[in-house]
Amino acid sequence: MAVYFFYGDEDFNIDTEIERMRSKLNPDFISMSYQVLDNPNYQTLIQALRTPPMMFGDMLIVINAEKYFAGNKNYFDDKELDDIEDALSTNPDGLNIVFSVKLPRNEGKKLDSRRKLYKILSKTNSKEFPTFKTYKTAEIAGWIKARGKTKDISFKDDAIELFIEHIGNNLREFDGEMDKLKLMAYPEKIITKQMVEEICISNQDLFNFTELIMRGEKDRALLEFKKLLDKKHPLELLSAIQTMLRKWIVLKTKSSSSPAELSRLTGMHEFVVKQTIQKLRNTALSDLVKLKSNLFDVEYKIKSAESVDMISEVECAIIR
Repeated sequence: MAVYFFYGDEDFNIDTEIERMRSKLNPDFISMSYQVLDNPNYQTLIQALRTPPMMFGDMLIVINAEKYFAGNKNYFDDKELDDIEDALSTNPDGLNIVFSVKLPRNEGKKLDSRRKLYKILSKTNSKEFPTFKTYKTAEIAGWIKARGKTKDISFKDDAIELFIEHIGNNLREFDGEMDKLKLMAYPEKIITKQMVEEICISNQDLFNFTELIMRGEKDRALLEFKKLLDKKHPLELLSAIQTMLRKWIVLKTKSSSSPAELSRLTGMHEFVVKQTIQKLRNTALSDLVKLKSNLFDVEYKIKSAESVDMISEVECAIIR
C-alpha cells in the first residue's frame, strides 16, 4: 500500500505515529500482521519488502534502520540498493512498510542526505520528527493540548506553563505525567496548576535536594528525598535525578561553550542554563560524577531485583 520513512531525534513522536498505524490493523491477527525488524541484512529486508499480504487484512512491517546510516560506508552495495528501490516501487497492496531511524536526542545529528538509501527513502512518505526547541514553548504547549485531547483531558493555560517549566521538552515524560494527572482529576477532565504542582517534581526541587548532598548536609537531603517520594516512585525519582546530573555534568565539562550550544546539548532553556551554571559554580565536577555513579549502581541493583529495600538502597547511595 505505502512506504514511510520516519526519522529524527524525537523518538516518542515516531513511536506514537507507528502505534497509530498499528492500531488500524485487525486486532484478531495482530501477531501475524505486525512485524518489527532491527536493521535486517539485505536478504531479510528484500524478503520483507516483497511479503505478500495475507487474507486477514493489511500488514505493517517496521524496519528499525539506524545501522543503515551509521559509519562512513554504505550498508548496502549499489546492486542491493537498486533491488531495494525496485521492491519499494512495486510495494504490494495491503502491505505498509515503515523505515524508522531514531537519532540521539539533543546531539544535533542529521542523516547524510547524500547517501543513495536516503535519496531512495526520501521519495516515499518521509517525515522528520525533531525535538522541540526548549525556547519554543508555544509549540510545546500546542503539543500538550493535542496530546491531552487524545486522553480526553484539557489544561488550563497556567497549568501548561508550569508543566513546561517542570519538564522542558521531554514528550515521553509529559505523556507519563498526563496519565497521572488524568487519574488525579477524575471525574473532572480539566488539569489545573495545583494538580501539576502536586504531581510533578520541578527542577528546583531536584536542585535543592542535590545541592544539600553537595554541601554535605546529608540529613536534610534525606528529608528532602522522603518528600520527593510523595510524588515519584524511587525508580522514577532516580531517573529524574540521573537526567539532571547528566545535564549538569555537560554544563561543567563544556563550560567554555556558548549558552545556545549548552541549551542544545542539554535540552534546557538558555536562561535556565545561565542560572544553573551560576548555581553550580562551587560544585566540583568530581562530586557530580561520584553521585551519578552511586545512583547508577543502586538503580541497576533495583532493576536487576538485587535490592531488598530500594528506598534504603537509595538513601545509602546518597550518604556514601
